[in-house]
Amino acid sequence: MIVLGLESSCDDTAAGIVQDGKELASIVASQDDVHGPYGGVVPELAARNHVVHVVPVVRRALEVAGLSLADVDGVAATMGPGLVGCLLVGLSAAKSIARARGLPFVGVNHIEGHLLSIELDEALRRPFLGLVVSGGHSALYWAGEDGSYGLLGSTRDDAAGEAYDKAAKLLGLGYPGGREIEKLAREGDPTAFSFPRPRVKGAELDLSFSGLKTALRLTIEKSPDARPADVAASFQAAVVDTLLIATRRAIGATGAKTVVVTGGVSANQALRKAMEAMAEEEGADLRVPPLKRCTDNGVMIAYAGWRRLVRGESDPLSLNARATLPLGPRMAIGS
Repeated sequence: MIVLGLESSCDDTAAGIVQDGKELASIVASQDDVHGPYGGVVPELAARNHVVHVVPVVRRALEVAGLSLADVDGVAATMGPGLVGCLLVGLSAAKSIARARGLPFVGVNHIEGHLLSIELDEALRRPFLGLVVSGGHSALYWAGEDGSYGLLGSTRDDAAGEAYDKAAKLLGLGYPGGREIEKLAREGDPTAFSFPRPRVKGAELDLSFSGLKTALRLTIEKSPDARPADVAASFQAAVVDTLLIATRRAIGATGAKTVVVTGGVSANQALRKAMEAMAEEEGADLRVPPLKRCTDNGVMIAYAGWRRLVRGESDPLSLNARATLPLGPRMAIGS
């Protein structure tokens, strides 16, 4: 079965094609230049640019795969979570193709797309613990053997990637903030400044980054002559430690033997190295997708959609976009 997948939950317009679970094409149109002057994603501009790019990325994906729409057997698109105006563009395009061609259609949870992206390159056995960390999401999930998901913990405020973007803006760096801070941090001392590692009282698997962002602003105000590289390195170390501590707690709470770390922030090399060391200490098998699959892409949506379509599942064309879309219920697991 050949499945076309569209992703437009935030600021990347992406199309991907899989055949029997294997990638044939993955095309992404970035909007970094559009949002760079603002230091973050402007929802209205993002939605308008999706309208501009959605047809070209589909055409390009088909060209790379050596296919036409007549060869496609099913269509998938991200239905949420994300920015509604952005989601509607990809979702509407996918439903239009499905209607015109008489094809089955499925809406995909963006988070599940990230968690399953590892399977495009290697086998992944359940159960596993998943950390999804990006500009819009920072959460821990339990993927059960029966295909179910449960939420173990999530951010109470900013996502890690959002905190990176705001920190980069405070430091006068470019966008996306995570990439710019990581680059600058390589030249700095991660122990130069002592930033907090936030904890949520009574919810040890939840995350929080707003206080860390405030601590950074106060440090910049109090130490205007500080080396930006040292500030960036210290901030990055705090973000990495915060994610590491919560993931270690989740391993202890669940007994997880496999840990998947995915999402845009999982491309950060400091986080990858720290997670590798922690997983080895905990006796867990760490799985992180290749860099090209960490950020938003259409092929992960095509793959997640393919899994549903081969089971004979489909969604009505009346399916709507959802800004919030839980991936399973909250799980009550002690810290």
